[in-house]
Amino acid sequence: MVDEPLKKHTYTQLGGNADYYVTPETYEQVRQIVQLANKESVPFTLLGNGSNLIVKDGGIRGIVLNLQKLDAIKTDENLVVAGSGARIIDVSREALKEHLSGLEFACGIPGSVGGALYMNAGAYGGEVKDVLTSAVVVTRDGELLTLAADELDLAYRKSNIPDNGYIVLEAEFSLKNGKYDEIKALMDDLTHRRESKQPLEYPSCGSVFKRPPGYFAGKLIQDSDLQGKQIGGAQVSLKHAGFIVNIDDATAEEYISLIRFVQKTVKEKFGVKLEREVRIIGEDLE
Repeated sequence: MVDEPLKKHTYTQLGGNADYYVTPETYEQVRQIVQLANKESVPFTLLGNGSNLIVKDGGIRGIVLNLQKLDAIKTDENLVVAGSGARIIDVSREALKEHLSGLEFACGIPGSVGGALYMNAGAYGGEVKDVLTSAVVVTRDGELLTLAADELDLAYRKSNIPDNGYIVLEAEFSLKNGKYDEIKALMDDLTHRRESKQPLEYPSCGSVFKRPPGYFAGKLIQDSDLQGKQIGGAQVSLKHAGFIVNIDDATAEEYISLIRFVQKTVKEKFGVKLEREVRIIGEDLE
């Protein structure tokens, strides 16, 4: 697709257009696109399911790759293999069906498998690196590699995937046998906790900031009297201060301005630097 509006493909419902928007269906097609982009010197950007991402109002030049069609999920005894375009929520549900424990923490994470590896996604005391065994990636040069989990340098909300320019195609998770009722009860509890505390009724990028050592980002924002603070259509959520929601057709510029305002205010009030968990990509509107 040419000149595709990216606000249709992000949870925040923000962002300008992509010059070219491509949804490959096979690993080989991904390799070919990367090799073509290199040959023609066309920039390319990987877009997951757009859950922990802000695309600027000027959009993205070159090729935007969305791997949503690489969404197969397979199980083999205690192993679950999932395509990078599969939702990590769906992978946790597939594990439940097979009575496998270890991915319960992911039952409320809205991102794709590829995005979950990219940022070592986690919640409620669990994270991807606890259960990941290996990943299949395409390199910047279009080479297909299978990497062990420890080769991805997974740490709190980060990995070496962006620095190395890897495109994740597939992930393998090693889980433990468990009891269906116990796994489901934990997932139901975590889902209830998420739905009762998070502002799921509005578009958002999820948790905006990483947890600062010794603090909670949401509590610092709340204690800075910023809940309800609004710039344009973007608002610090009244339900959970760690979230910024798009309540009235916000622009990316308004959303990003509010993030910076929150960072500045918390730094002035408590001397704590809030680091973004959300990625910001694309061009400013000219």
